[in-house]
Amino acid sequence: MKHASLTFMLLAGLPALSRADDAPKWHPVKGTLQTRWAAQVDPAKALDEYPRPQMVRPSWMKLNGLWQYAIQSNRDGRPAVYEGNILVPFPVESSLSGVKRSVSPDQRLWYRRTFSLPKPPADTRYLLHFGAVDWHATVYVNGDKVGEHKGGFDPFSFDVTDFLDPEKRSQEIIVSVWDPTDSASQPRGKQVLKPEGIWYTANTGIWQTVWLEPVPTRHVESLKIVTDVDAGEVRITPRLSGADSETSVTATVLEIGKTVGEATGRAGSTLTIKVPDAKLWSPDRPFLYDLRVAIKGGDQVHSYFGMRKIALAKDAAGVNRLFLNNQPLFQAGPLDQGWWPDGLYTAPTDEALKYDLEITKQLGFNMVRKHIKVEPARWYRHCDTMGLLVWQDMPSADNKDEASHKQFAAEWERIIDALHNHPSIVMWVPFNEGWGQHDTPKVVEWTKKHDPTRLVNNASGWTDKGVGDVNDMHNYPGPGMPPVEAARAAVLGEFGGLGLPLAGHLWVDKNNWGYKTFPNQAELTKAYLDLNERLRGLAALGLSASVYTQTTDVEIEVNGLMTYDRAVLKVPADAAAAVLKPLYQPLPAAKVLAATSQTTPQTWKYTTNPVGPDWTKPDFDDASWSSGPGGFGAKGTPGAVVHTEWKTNEIHLRREFQAEPGAVDSLLLSIHHDEDAEVYLNGVLVSKQPGHVGDYQFLPLDRKAVEALKPGRNVLAVSCRQSAGGQYIDVGLIEIKSAPPATASAAKP
Repeated sequence: MKHASLTFMLLAGLPALSRADDAPKWHPVKGTLQTRWAAQVDPAKALDEYPRPQMVRPSWMKLNGLWQYAIQSNRDGRPAVYEGNILVPFPVESSLSGVKRSVSPDQRLWYRRTFSLPKPPADTRYLLHFGAVDWHATVYVNGDKVGEHKGGFDPFSFDVTDFLDPEKRSQEIIVSVWDPTDSASQPRGKQVLKPEGIWYTANTGIWQTVWLEPVPTRHVESLKIVTDVDAGEVRITPRLSGADSETSVTATVLEIGKTVGEATGRAGSTLTIKVPDAKLWSPDRPFLYDLRVAIKGGDQVHSYFGMRKIALAKDAAGVNRLFLNNQPLFQAGPLDQGWWPDGLYTAPTDEALKYDLEITKQLGFNMVRKHIKVEPARWYRHCDTMGLLVWQDMPSADNKDEASHKQFAAEWERIIDALHNHPSIVMWVPFNEGWGQHDTPKVVEWTKKHDPTRLVNNASGWTDKGVGDVNDMHNYPGPGMPPVEAARAAVLGEFGGLGLPLAGHLWVDKNNWGYKTFPNQAELTKAYLDLNERLRGLAALGLSASVYTQTTDVEIEVNGLMTYDRAVLKVPADAAAAVLKPLYQPLPAAKVLAATSQTTPQTWKYTTNPVGPDWTKPDFDDASWSSGPGGFGAKGTPGAVVHTEWKTNEIHLRREFQAEPGAVDSLLLSIHHDEDAEVYLNGVLVSKQPGHVGDYQFLPLDRKAVEALKPGRNVLAVSCRQSAGGQYIDVGLIEIKSAPPATASAAKP
């Protein structure tokens, strides 16, 4: 049973100190694709929700709404005249900003607004907060520069008390932003100046909530919360501002309003609180404890935490798995890029932000990979509340030189620190597919040392450097898996990408693409369910997680489970959830009957000469055939591991293997073919694969294959035909048997 926490109730109705009278002279730029939430956007109420759910105070002033804006040359100073209004916090390139204009690297975007400020109580400081500004922001208050910040994805704040004048009728804020996008080397994710393919429209300027917060001079600046499931305790380290070494601070843990533990200490100390009979946080029961931290006689903030442990450990069969709360749990989720056709980086409303996660749960996923972007804190709060595990990517950068490496490291550290307390985040992903990848062992070592409570994925796809907690493969459409290792878990960081363009829901009408495109929802659904059904066999072999591409269509990509405008769910949620459910139940036992040569060469009998009709049968005499190690093909063929060169148009292979007696539930074929391949088991055609693939695929075989398998000696026979281009063939066979219930160790989602 889920309980509404104290923190959640506080978030629902926090009062703002005051709001500017945002005139209703605003509308989204027309002619672009919009979500249904665009109609709910009101300049006076733009993203009204409290923006920092893990450190809540009752008083704050939202500064979202209509600001003045100007775009001008980098060489110019502050604009004398502004061009019009922009709705903050929507990027200037977005429809919802009301502007929808690009900003070139030799230009600067300027913002200006005024607001009234009530006379503060004595001993009050004012903090000006920015959720995120892309990329280099310089902030002025009442004409004076108060600070600057480089980084497009992390929150930052300035103490602006000494720049405010409560005697004035209005206070002025000016923000100047420079964003080079892909003309420079800073972290930018998938933003480019000229969008195409998997690269999307740039986002410049303020794209998360701006707000002002009054605090006592002596106040809580930040919290670091670390839970220890094994010890049954939580450790809280408050960082205080304006305090001396004698300042006393108290942390109180509450369970549905009832105090369960408390600790008091001096400023700078870590407060340890026992949590008896702790309710553990998990996808099926995402229980959150409330936390109150108070300075004696002064500041008080409200927070929350989840008691959970993520670790790499071996299961009963000795295979490395991802463990949650000391139990192995397969993690399955979508690649989630967090883009919106109307708001780009910024969701139109908090309801919209939450909607994607609600659909993710309905589709049966227990995890989400946040891809090449960092979301507002409320997104992670929704994951914490709903029970979704999160793999968090670092937004990619080109990282061309030492200076950019330092900037990358600085932003990565700030992102980790900003997100540290969210229990939903279980893995950090510093690099994706080699984009800007550098000093990987060093980056992984630093990340694990900086946050030892989470796993680290050294690089998702393509450029594994042998460090970190997982070996992450990308395989389209897949699925596939990297080899099982002694020290790391095997995960499938991206697969699928099945596309379906739906008229009326497209970013552009032509030149849309997916990794593989289907004509209608019925055929897409069949292919989607087939891909995910194969995961159970791979999980039995040692696969620990899978990430399907992707949650929604994004710009010209049409491989989402939803359309870009979130109007159509392309696959039925109940069927999608049903196909994933077995992954979270006790996994079957898998045994390799005939290994491929992907990691270790396997000996085959082979011939490139014509063969007779009986060559596939077990009693065929292949003594005159050559003998050699697989795989067979031409070096340079994508995904190939060539040990015997094959240059002719056709090749035939035979190999013997032994099978033990006993019932077999199913057989799984591992195959990499270029081009047409046929596979026979004891003379029975069990698989026919046309065309070519770029890597090893795992395909479930039907009942006739199981019936063809015999105790003792068996013969696997393979033919492959080649017409042009690269060529390769390698085949393996795996048997799947249900595990007895007593050996089950995986937790349910």
